[in-house]
Amino acid sequence: MVKEKREASLLQAFIPIIFLILFLSINVFIFGDSALDGSNQIVLILSGAVAAVIAFGLGYSWDDILNGVTKSINSAMPSMLILLLIGSLAGSWLISGIVPAMIYYGLQILNPSIFLFAACIVCAIVSMATGSSWTTSATVGIALIGIGQTMGIHEGWVAGAILSGAYFGDKMSPLSDTTNLAPAMAGSDLFTHIKYMAYTTIPSITITLLIFLIAGFVHEPASDEIGTAAVLQAIDDKFYISLSLFIVPAIVIIMIVKKVPALPALLVGTLLGIIQALICQQNIILEVAGMGDALGWEVIYVGCMKALYGSVGVETSNAMVNELLSSGGMYGMLNTVWLILSAMVFGGIMEGGGFLKKIAAAIIKVVNSTGSLIASTAGSCIFFNITASDQYLAIVVPGRMYADIYREKGLAPENLSRTLEDSGTVTSVLIPWNTCGAYHSSVLGVGTLTFAPYCFFNIISPLMTVLFGYLNIKIRKLGQKED
Repeated sequence: MVKEKREASLLQAFIPIIFLILFLSINVFIFGDSALDGSNQIVLILSGAVAAVIAFGLGYSWDDILNGVTKSINSAMPSMLILLLIGSLAGSWLISGIVPAMIYYGLQILNPSIFLFAACIVCAIVSMATGSSWTTSATVGIALIGIGQTMGIHEGWVAGAILSGAYFGDKMSPLSDTTNLAPAMAGSDLFTHIKYMAYTTIPSITITLLIFLIAGFVHEPASDEIGTAAVLQAIDDKFYISLSLFIVPAIVIIMIVKKVPALPALLVGTLLGIIQALICQQNIILEVAGMGDALGWEVIYVGCMKALYGSVGVETSNAMVNELLSSGGMYGMLNTVWLILSAMVFGGIMEGGGFLKKIAAAIIKVVNSTGSLIASTAGSCIFFNITASDQYLAIVVPGRMYADIYREKGLAPENLSRTLEDSGTVTSVLIPWNTCGAYHSSVLGVGTLTFAPYCFFNIISPLMTVLFGYLNIKIRKLGQKED
């Protein structure tokens, strides 16, 4: 006998989310930054189990639940494949000298008379090259904090410039995990997501840079010691550095502009990176292979393969550079893929049991415009950053909650993915107990509440995306051709 399915109450729909928030908070308290190593994934699956038990009580069958999970995972499969390929791209661009060249030329922008402005730009470039605000903070960020302190600049201002640039680069880099996660949750694709983020992100970083530029004129540094010479020398001693190394990134950018699908474009970029390494950085391939001093075909094969699939690092004379010039390859992306799979299990059960639909219906009742919908999405992302203490969950949970609402309102998914990143990714660092806020505070040696008021990009971004929503600027409709 088939049970009649009953609609969940709003309280029943929220129970799995309350369970999720509670145990994620416990995870952060106990594990700290290590919560991302697996405990959060387990909590997501257990929260899905709680949702499944409630769904069974409402008359849903196991097939209903399993179909929801399967559909959810299938929707994220392209993004997971892209993530794996991006891991390989990062490895090939490291051993080819592309990433070192980006850092090398980026650091030379630094100028003591406009330190905050330059620090923000340098961190943006490094973060774009590495796809990680955390790596930027732990390497270039530490150096810039020391330089800023010797110049007599308030540590909150310096940390704010570092993190503003780092999160701009993190958002706009196709190598970033959150930049891949947001479109996966919303149902968009990577390059469309980055393009639509640019509409709100570029004005936000422009305002931020103007603030730091003005602040620099008000408080001009007292010293002209930049402290980047050792870093530049370490990179120059190890790699062949030339502007010709930017040919491969230029080809990938051209492919993106020409609307080549993400997977082929990234694969071409990865293979061209390997070819460039064979031409320009044979000593790096030899070092990564770790098989002696002779560069035979077997050594070349092992070195290139290691860069594509595994964790590799390049040893230089500078410890900070050693930490910066490392890559996890495909292997380094597995934790994020695991997180996405676990999130898709939770989201699929919530969707299969009708819980997201119930929550969405309650939100639709109070949302009467595109602006209010985007404002509600941004508010939800900030809420989960505060309560769930994790930027990934601040993207995943609202992404699953709002995806259907945006479609019902006739809005293209890139509107949602842009809002998720404009609000979920960047505000995580402003919360002291969030994994991002705790991490950057520990690495930079500056309290979260000390630097938060000066993270202008992180504060402006959610306001900018809400403003665009209310003014109906660059809000793409379903079926509407791209601008």
